[in-house]
Order: sequence, then C-alpha cells, then structure tokens
Amino acid sequence: MLQRRVFLRVLQHFYLGPNKSFPFGTFAAQKAGLRNKSTGPPASTERTFIAVKPDGVQRGLVGQIIQRFERRGFKLVGLKMLQVSKDLLSQHYCELTAKPFYPEVQAYMTSGPVIAMVWEGDNIVQTSRCMVGHTNPAQAQSGTIRGDFSLHVSRNVVHASDSLKGAQREIQLWFKDKDLLDWDCCYRTWTCQS
Repeated sequence: MLQRRVFLRVLQHFYLGPNKSFPFGTFAAQKAGLRNKSTGPPASTERTFIAVKPDGVQRGLVGQIIQRFERRGFKLVGLKMLQVSKDLLSQHYCELTAKPFYPEVQAYMTSGPVIAMVWEGDNIVQTSRCMVGHTNPAQAQSGTIRGDFSLHVSRNVVHASDSLKGAQREIQLWFKDKDLLDWDCCYRTWTCQS
C-alpha cells in the first residue's frame, strides 16, 4: 500500500508538477500511460491458451511452468483447475477425434486435473510455442518446458495454442469472458516499449 502511494506521488510530481494534485485511480493510470481496464488489451498484445496436462499436475510442475511465463514478462489473466470433460476435450481436439490414437489422448487428458491458463503479452502465441518446445520431448531443445520436463510424446506436460486464431478459439472453449481479468500490470511499462 505504501509503495502504491509513493508511486502515485512520483507520478503526480512528474506529470503535473510538485504543487498540483489529482485524484488517484484511473486518471493516474492514464497519465502514467497505463491502460484503462475497460478497454481490453492494447492492440499490440495477444492472448494465448496454455494448459498444464495431467502428468504436469501430478508431477508438481505447475509452479515452475507458471514461473517461466512470469519471468518472461507475460501477464496471467485467467487461471483454473478442472477435471476435463470428454465433450470439452473433443471440441478442443476436434481435428484429432477421427485419428486412431484419439482414445488414448482422451483417456490421458481425462485421467486427472488440468490447469487451464490464459496469458497476455506481445507476440505471446509464437513466443510461448518456443518456450514450450517440440511436441516430441526427444526433439525438444534443452531449456524449453518439454525439453526439461517431458518424458514421452504421450506425456508432454503442457499444451500451448499454435496460432492466434487457435488461441482465440481455445480461450472461448475453456473460459467465459467473466473468468478473464483485465488488470494493469505495473511492470509492463518497464518491459515493453510503447
């Protein structure tokens, strides 16, 4: 709380001068170049869907995966833990349902809880795919999530949307609009150029 007051006083001094004041809140955020919560993400940012699969949850990797996205400077705007239904799974993997291996995918993905997340940031769809790594962990580079944690192609720890269009579809499948938060992240001004 004290840090926020100091921050807002510095903003007041910098933008308006030492002898002027303004009401704290949205005006301060606007003067600081932070976006208004009601306007949604800035035009340059994207949102993507990331899911920690049952093997990642069972192995206690959720925190390490979240930490990698936070350290990269991305903003978490949606998070929930759920037992995936067969119906949701068939919609999510609609292009795989006719494949002979789909029953194995379905059994695996419904075998335990999944952590579903929506992350926001500049170029996040492509960047998160690089962070996650190749689907087959034998081909995933060291330093990627799958390269560091996956044991087998059928147990590859995490899912990441493969395109902006795919991300939008998956976010709508897994989350309602009210489940996603639009909040101002104070470090964004330090990590992104306007």
